[in-house]
Amino acid sequence: VISPDPNLRINQVAVPVYIAKTLTFPEVVTKNNIEYLREAVRNGPDVHPGANFIQTENGNGLKRYLKYGDRVKIAKEMRHGDVVERHLRDGDVVLFNRQPSLHKLSIMAHFAVVRPWRTFRFNECACTPYNADFDGDEMNLHLPQTEEARAEAIELMGVMHNLVTPRNGQPLIAAIQDFITAAYTLTSRDTFFTRETFMQTCAMMFEVACSDTGMAGEMVEKIVLPEPAISRPCRLWTGKQIINVLLDPDGSKKWTVNLQGKTRIFTHSKQFPGSAEMCPVDGFLVIRNSQLLCGRLDKSNIGGEAKGSIFYVLLRDYGPSAAVIAMTRLARLCARFLGSRGFSIGLNDVQPGLQLRALKEDVVKKGYQECDANIQDFASGLLQSQPGCTPEQTLEAVISGILSKIRDDCGQICLQELSRNNAPLIMQWCGSKGSKINVSQMVACVGQQIIGGSRIPDGFPGRSLPHFARTGSRVPAAKGFVRNSFYTGLTPTEFFFHAVSGREGLVDTAVKTAETGYMQRRLMKALEDLSVAYDLSVRNSAGGIVQFTYGDDGLDPACMEGTDGAAVNLGRALQHCRAITDIGVVLGSQDVQSIVDEWTAAVSGHITATFVNAVRDFLTTFTRGISIKPIEYRLTESQLRAFLELCALKYERARVEPGTAVGALGAQSIGEPGTQMTLKTFHFAGVASMNVTLG
Repeated sequence: VISPDPNLRINQVAVPVYIAKTLTFPEVVTKNNIEYLREAVRNGPDVHPGANFIQTENGNGLKRYLKYGDRVKIAKEMRHGDVVERHLRDGDVVLFNRQPSLHKLSIMAHFAVVRPWRTFRFNECACTPYNADFDGDEMNLHLPQTEEARAEAIELMGVMHNLVTPRNGQPLIAAIQDFITAAYTLTSRDTFFTRETFMQTCAMMFEVACSDTGMAGEMVEKIVLPEPAISRPCRLWTGKQIINVLLDPDGSKKWTVNLQGKTRIFTHSKQFPGSAEMCPVDGFLVIRNSQLLCGRLDKSNIGGEAKGSIFYVLLRDYGPSAAVIAMTRLARLCARFLGSRGFSIGLNDVQPGLQLRALKEDVVKKGYQECDANIQDFASGLLQSQPGCTPEQTLEAVISGILSKIRDDCGQICLQELSRNNAPLIMQWCGSKGSKINVSQMVACVGQQIIGGSRIPDGFPGRSLPHFARTGSRVPAAKGFVRNSFYTGLTPTEFFFHAVSGREGLVDTAVKTAETGYMQRRLMKALEDLSVAYDLSVRNSAGGIVQFTYGDDGLDPACMEGTDGAAVNLGRALQHCRAITDIGVVLGSQDVQSIVDEWTAAVSGHITATFVNAVRDFLTTFTRGISIKPIEYRLTESQLRAFLELCALKYERARVEPGTAVGALGAQSIGEPGTQMTLKTFHFAGVASMNVTLG
């Protein structure tokens, strides 16, 4: 059984002592390890770290069980070349897996840490690839048995080397749920710390015990306290400065992160329509040289599935270890910050105010009147049929439109009326969990229940339930419209309709899992032998060519930065180079052109013309700005040369490696989201727009 532990690193897994005594690794005795292996043999199978068996050179290849016999004597007589089956220890490489293994990220290599108690524990950031949660899930752990297997496991399957999905290059291992909520509240403009609380919060992020398992360079020798944001009447630091410490604890600028982008809550400022930075709700993130200048952290910049995230920038500019260290720090910080600040949800979070109730009743009443008018028009033959529809179908379509608008309007009213400290709303804004629909169903109105893509069908002659009149069987209430919220409670008929719709979700899940599983198997069988050859063509097992260049550009999607299929995110690369490179002689547009021509000639042999042209076009567009806004668009020679070098380097990195099993990856990349879709539907029982799998 698995449990969460935000204090572990992203690439660690905590193994119970009980399991560590059962799993063994056959280690050959050499002069370097003989002392600790002797200690292990003396401890025997019941004391960790011990050993279960020993195979001596002169014992005719027989294993001796160490529970019985004179262990001290056996330890004394150990020779080089003997094999000791020792217990699993801290720092061993293990494979961790969760069924169903839908894609290659469902089994990854972690470093083991032996801990007391009886569950496997790992950092919540690594949940997404396994699709794991902690409501009782079970996972499997394997211990590779040779040094070669360990090296291969950690290099090819290690968590560090699989932060992004090979499907589209989006980061999968990133902050989730609590961490996003905590980061969002921490970087709010009204979060302040005194010197004591600021130092305490900074100390939460860093590891104290110096252990060499997994990752060097995580230990921080010193933390440099930044200048306080407010110095009078008392010195106060902001939550944003904590993020600056996270990225650059000792002021050495080991990583310089440069990033800007809209967050989920971004709105345009009415006073300054041109500048995004002046967003009234602090919804535009700007990080310059690892300083968070404005904006709040949320799912769009520390969560998964976003190429604009801080971790993705660290991964691409400074390699996976930087991203993993930053993520580990954030996990520790957020878990502890949320523990001391508190974040809970109660009945008063979903209690509608008097004004909200009145508005909602008004909206529902108007909607019902519209429906009644349409039903009357239909009865008297005055309803205008839509193209290609019978009058009945037209009526259904019109009524469905009116009713779904009621729920959306109620949702909008909720968002305006509820307080900004409302827990469900905070979670919805920062993207950690939930959506507008969940909030509005709890507070205002559950909405129309859908079954098989249409309203609840008739279960009795002329009506859905015997509680309704035969004549008024088309009114919203009789066809499954729930006007109550979960807070006010559902009437018996509404409850029944909601249950019908929830049942459909469960049946759907059960049936579709089997279908998608079979589809994935057929895909895998069809594509299993496709791989990239040394000439970068895609070939099958017989050597037949399937594609001359993989994906027609020879690039690996896992290493491509651009969201639109570009190998490099040119805008951010240039911004980064301008921020980190020293100022020199400012270039005019002619000088830029000549330097670019020189670079083109140098790289033309090994970089495709498409990419070179993309870089040229980008710089041409950029230099047009030099004449209009010389300050904003100034570019020095050193900055331009650094940018061109960076582009060439990143393009080389994005090349697909010969031997990549692209067929298997392709099959998994289609099969895995197919299965996901069916699993996610039943969370939105009866919400029509959410059910993607109806076809």
